[in-house]
Amino acid sequence: MNPSLWRQAQLNAIHGLFAVADGIYQVRGYDIALMTLIRGETGWIVVDFMNSAESAAAAFELAMEHLEARPISAALITHSHGDHFGGVEAVLTAENCGGKKVPIIVPEGFVKYSVSEAVMAGNTMTRRAMYQFGALLPVNPAGVIDGGIGPALPRGTRGFLSPTHEIGKAGETMTIDGVDFVFQIASGTEAPAEFTFYLPQHKALCMAEVTCRTMHNILALRGVQVRDALLWSDCIDEALRLFGVEAEVYFACHSWPEWGNANVRNFLEEQRDIYRFIHDQTLRLANHGLTPNEIADQTVEPDFMKRSFSVRGYYGTLNHNMKATYQRYFGYFDGNPANLNPLPPVEAGKRYVAAMGGQERVLELAWDSFSAGDYRWAASLLGHVVFADPACVAARNMLAASYEQMGYRAESIVWRNIYLSGALELRNGVQARPGGGSVNEKIINAMPVGDLFNLLAARLNPDSARGRDIAINFEIAETREQVFVSIGNQVENHRLDYCNENADVSVRLTRLSLNALAGGRASLPDEIAAGSITINGDVTLVQDYLDLHDRFELWFNIAEP
Repeated sequence: MNPSLWRQAQLNAIHGLFAVADGIYQVRGYDIALMTLIRGETGWIVVDFMNSAESAAAAFELAMEHLEARPISAALITHSHGDHFGGVEAVLTAENCGGKKVPIIVPEGFVKYSVSEAVMAGNTMTRRAMYQFGALLPVNPAGVIDGGIGPALPRGTRGFLSPTHEIGKAGETMTIDGVDFVFQIASGTEAPAEFTFYLPQHKALCMAEVTCRTMHNILALRGVQVRDALLWSDCIDEALRLFGVEAEVYFACHSWPEWGNANVRNFLEEQRDIYRFIHDQTLRLANHGLTPNEIADQTVEPDFMKRSFSVRGYYGTLNHNMKATYQRYFGYFDGNPANLNPLPPVEAGKRYVAAMGGQERVLELAWDSFSAGDYRWAASLLGHVVFADPACVAARNMLAASYEQMGYRAESIVWRNIYLSGALELRNGVQARPGGGSVNEKIINAMPVGDLFNLLAARLNPDSARGRDIAINFEIAETREQVFVSIGNQVENHRLDYCNENADVSVRLTRLSLNALAGGRASLPDEIAAGSITINGDVTLVQDYLDLHDRFELWFNIAEP
């Protein structure tokens, strides 16, 4: 393992209950994220709830064992990523809250993004997340070690509770159980919905996940929409301008705090400057005509990155963050006509192997590169052989060994996990994990109904839909929401709050039935038999409509055809 990454993993593994300041405590090391408790006048204000119910319950139990046992008086969830709200139901129990319903305060847009951000691309995003977080790797020194921004991502049960109050304005202030909060809007930086906050009574600044003890991702390699590096830098600078003069304590929702005004300011300045460097140098080199791969390969890290471990690439990297920034401005195409419509990998692999003199010759060249430690080139050569002939065991094993060597050298835990996950697949094939990608009905149920119909539309198979014209009215039984769905021109459209008098058929169904049908987890006959669906019109037409949609297989190949 890269020794710098090993040191980061050692620091992330320090776990327990820690005092941040008088009245502010954190439980770290129980999860990739952490939990913060702030003492209010009557109870505990809990900030973020980790990734899973098991982690969150254990963390809160530890805190109550050593701190004053008081009820929870309020909850804050800083942003819309699941590792910050997944354990909420395990902590906000009636017992922990003294039998009262406590306020749950979130950034504006939290529900939309927390439950819907990944729904359209959820199958592929889930599969690729297994690579990013090393979910299938063994837990040992040659496998999964760490999460970069915290311990390795835990496996457990996730829940969801609807918020009671949204923060939507920069500078909005609230007094929560006697504690003053000044909020800063950070949406569009690390998450699409996010806030930070300052506690003037404590002179303490919480930066949520906008800053960590590492460089973050402009584009998470599991797949998300590209983030704005310039906005990210500006947001940190705004925090410096608003709170940097008096802040004596910095803390966040990953990693460990910083104390002393000079140290806090220096930390924030370096975090600000790494995202500014990524943004500005990507554009500078792009405007010289360099392509994303050239930009990433030619950029030399700034001097301050060589001495500041808090901006090193344990999670994000200069390499893929600069490529992501290029993508944000210029798209996937690098401008070279040869790359406008290249051959797909299998066909390209066959032609490259033939052009280089056949499979045996390519294996010889790859072995020469591997023996010389040129693993990048060995992987490029061997990738063509594997895609041309996935049954070639020699190519699979040598490519796996190349990936392993690149993984062991990587300073980024994400790169390490991706390389080692690719090696595992090449050696053992795709191994399905029981329960992998399972659906959390509470989260799906919180999704706006329009997003569920968007999910169905993204599953429409155009070949099956050729020549079909179907019009269906749907009504959700519990809420009486009406949705009109039409199929024509091999496309599916829907209108919310609309009922078409001329529809072919009308369907009234429960929200849970809609969830299950949209996700391909239930059959129409079973739902009708259970009384969850009633149909006015031709039942076979509704079945025809459902049959036009693809079912997705989670366990698809990544490192091979």
